[in-house]
Amino acid sequence: MNIPNPKEIEKEIADFLSKKYGNQVKIVSPIVMPQEKKTEEEKKGDVNRESINFDLKPEELIAYLDQYIIKQNAAKRILSTKICTHFNRIRHQQRNDLDPGGFHGQIKNNIIMIGPTGVGKTFMIKLIAQKIGVPFVKGDATKFSETGYVGGDVEDLVRDLVRESDNDIELAQYGIIYIDEIDKIASSQGHYGADVSRTGVQRALLKPMEETEVEMKVPHDPISMIQEVEQFRKTGKREKRSINTKNILFIVSGAFSHLQEIIKKRTMDQGIGFGARITLSEDESDILRQTRSEDLIEFGFESEFIGRLPVKSVFEKLTENDLYEILVNPNNPIILSKRLDFATYGIDVRFSDEALKIMAKRACRENTGARGLVSVIEQALIAFETRLPSTKIKQFPVTTEVIDNPENTLNRWLSGEGITEKDEDFEVILTECRSNLIDYLRNNRKKLSEQYSLPLSEYRIGRIADYYHANVVEIGTAIAEIRSFYDQVKRIEIRFYNKHDLNIVLEEDAIDFISEHMEKQSLNIDQIYHKLSDDFEYGLKLLREKTGKNRFFISKYALENPEAYLNQIITNELQKHGTGDSSLSNDAELSDLLSCLDAGPET
Repeated sequence: MNIPNPKEIEKEIADFLSKKYGNQVKIVSPIVMPQEKKTEEEKKGDVNRESINFDLKPEELIAYLDQYIIKQNAAKRILSTKICTHFNRIRHQQRNDLDPGGFHGQIKNNIIMIGPTGVGKTFMIKLIAQKIGVPFVKGDATKFSETGYVGGDVEDLVRDLVRESDNDIELAQYGIIYIDEIDKIASSQGHYGADVSRTGVQRALLKPMEETEVEMKVPHDPISMIQEVEQFRKTGKREKRSINTKNILFIVSGAFSHLQEIIKKRTMDQGIGFGARITLSEDESDILRQTRSEDLIEFGFESEFIGRLPVKSVFEKLTENDLYEILVNPNNPIILSKRLDFATYGIDVRFSDEALKIMAKRACRENTGARGLVSVIEQALIAFETRLPSTKIKQFPVTTEVIDNPENTLNRWLSGEGITEKDEDFEVILTECRSNLIDYLRNNRKKLSEQYSLPLSEYRIGRIADYYHANVVEIGTAIAEIRSFYDQVKRIEIRFYNKHDLNIVLEEDAIDFISEHMEKQSLNIDQIYHKLSDDFEYGLKLLREKTGKNRFFISKYALENPEAYLNQIITNELQKHGTGDSSLSNDAELSDLLSCLDAGPET
């Protein structure tokens, strides 16, 4: 077979585009300049992605998910553990220069998630991918076909990972592919026609889910052909670009309606006989936790397909109280999104606790999980979102009256009635929200302190709460903002050491004291540094000279009483001198040192 040269390929593509788009699309051949060879130094400077930087532990990932997702403790534990193990195993192999194919039977931790709609399956995987920092793509199983001629090709998901990675194939090979509604490609036993196509999609997924090479060039795709031509023009070589799927994690999910009936039938058949335990009323999630591969095969999956999904995770149905807990979680995207909607018009919207309970109750009746919350909130607030931007109202309290009688409440406000009462309600809700947030920060103090490497003092908790309520942000963003200020203050220690060769350590209460003064008196970091130098440089240098000490802990008391603080250090040294531990030669020398400190730098 004769392989066409680039000119022939370009002509073929041009003819194709001309037939499809007429004269609206044309190929413009660029002028290609000779490529200069890289020097050895330039080659050394190239980015190397041969290894991934991953060191998360399962409990760390669980703690991260706890900030966003209510309930689903078993699912969090399974997903966090297996995903962490997957990436840490890759890192272990790379660090130890192990051949991943060095032993037979290595199995990927591909995961199948089972649970009703709206319980957080997609949200959890997105959070995990974001935390880990790997590319993530989501696909709908119903949109794919075995060949790709109808719907899409399953290998398109792999190619999408490369696009998500800014064309970085090395990074894409550590990505996560999430396929939703996987239960929709299960075949019905004893049927043909559409079921054949479903089975075909399952088989098409087998190789990518295990290990295969996926070509980046797509047959009959003019764009990929153009890219190949351009690559040839630049390098003069035909470069084969493909992505290996051995380290790509596949996660599939579905509601799996009627699966519990299959499980019940199996467990009842096995429970027939003397001594059998039969539970008449079991929760749906409890039944689904008993899922076996044989149940999924009977549901309509190929045994080879299920064999490539060794990890099973079951999600629980959300109760009314769970939905309420979602709404009061400061990181929940539903309330934050609605706050952002109104903030675009300069309107600050706040939700009372009672209003959230009513919305949770209504959403529970819709039986669509957390998705019902979005529907209920939109239905209750759409009239306000339409009318308020055209008014002077900038504070919007969502009370039970707003939820129960939206049109009546809106009309009263627009006519000028109840404005004072509205403003009072807003202030009450604002105080309530801030108090609830402070309680949340206190209750999660240890977990958040460890995650963001920031000790959460009462002062910092208050500042985080203030920042959160002044801006439409997640808790993590608010903590990071205060953390950045904390780091700025801590850098004074480094600056002080570089300038004066003195090692000072600002204690936590001192950092809060400095932060408070910077906020109230509008002092900048330079002014704070110079104040510290004026108060402590001379005295600490004298102490270092006389005692040999060069590390000093500066507390809030020291900042407020620098002379008393320095005198106290000398007194402590005097007491040590009495036991023979001091480097000072005698009491007279200590007295002279005290006199020097009192006299100041001019002495």
